[in-house]
Amino acid sequence: MAINTSVEKVQDYDVEAIRRDFPALDQQIHGEQLVYLDNAATSQKPKSVIDSIVQYYENDNANIHRGVHTLSERATLSYENARKTVQKFLNAQTEKEIIFTRGATEAINLVAHAFLEKLSAGDEVLITAMEHHSNIVPWQMLCEKTGATLKVAPINDKGELILEEFEALISRSTKFSAISHMSNALGTINPIRQMIDLLHQHDIPVLVDGAQAIPHIAVDVQALDCDFYVFSGHKLYAPTGIGALYGKMERLEQASPYQGGGDMISVVTFDKTVYNKIPYKFEAGTPNIAGTIGLGAAIDYVSSIGVDAIAAHENSLLDYAVEQSKRIGKLRIIGTADNKGAIMSFVLDGIHPHDVGTMMDRQGIAVRAGHHCAMPVMDFFGVPATARASFAMYNTHEEVDALMAGIENLIEMVG
Repeated sequence: MAINTSVEKVQDYDVEAIRRDFPALDQQIHGEQLVYLDNAATSQKPKSVIDSIVQYYENDNANIHRGVHTLSERATLSYENARKTVQKFLNAQTEKEIIFTRGATEAINLVAHAFLEKLSAGDEVLITAMEHHSNIVPWQMLCEKTGATLKVAPINDKGELILEEFEALISRSTKFSAISHMSNALGTINPIRQMIDLLHQHDIPVLVDGAQAIPHIAVDVQALDCDFYVFSGHKLYAPTGIGALYGKMERLEQASPYQGGGDMISVVTFDKTVYNKIPYKFEAGTPNIAGTIGLGAAIDYVSSIGVDAIAAHENSLLDYAVEQSKRIGKLRIIGTADNKGAIMSFVLDGIHPHDVGTMMDRQGIAVRAGHHCAMPVMDFFGVPATARASFAMYNTHEEVDALMAGIENLIEMVG
């Protein structure tokens, strides 16, 4: 199938060279070449990330911070270098503003816990209608414990935030806001800087959920002026079970620890505990050392290609997929925001999304099917679920062709 020349490939972007760096892409599924389009759920890992983990376990395996022997010192250096890598990637002022977590979900829960003592009955927490469950449930739990109220800014039929309604919900009672940078279910990219500015006019602290945005958008936390920014490593070509929280130093200083245990303490007696300095105050127990080192390696890999170059390539894939989908009469895209990332959620008339996912897998094509941990979004659009094709740096226009051919095949099979 010929590629539509109206959607140009990004010049000087060597996708085939990039693909060779990802071992998992070179395999067959049910006798068909794998077409991996489930990147919004998790991305594949480049060889450099895999090698960094092997290097740690084969040569430097030791606990960090507490040892004076060589292996511990090497492991500690690699771990703390990863923190500096994240700092540079986000343009935080200091590496002390970077806290390692298991992922975006734990980071959001950490911040919610920190505000447990700061909210009371009558206060309000403001989110949007496109949030992932991980940026809904922690705030519901916080509101239940404090008597605060959760306010939800609506979206329109394109899946875009209605900014005027968002602004109208900001009041003297608003004490915190948690907003997604990019929707995992729709691909919508929010006007995040404008939203932060509106909130900061009322001195309201803001958390930005960057789990979906971080692989696709260059993030500068100082330019955004957000109070907190969270992301997961596994969507950024890093291992699972590792993520990071950025927090402004003054916010972190004011926050109480999320967990108690080893390494987050300075002095412990049976009468009193003195907490460690930031960031260690929030990193209780032995961390995911190998995963953290892998996160640093993943960021190095992404940086070597360039987030802007990756985004341009992915946007060309999305534009091409949307254009090609127009010829399939039974296909309806859910989420048509003017500004969106490389996610195409869709439904097919008469075919349940779960059946779409299963039948596509038989053709070697990996797409997501379900509510994508965004059930309120599904309810808004009146669908139980969607199928979701999400693109990454290593996907190709030919794989978009395979996706469209696969959809046409299953429509023909169902009749």
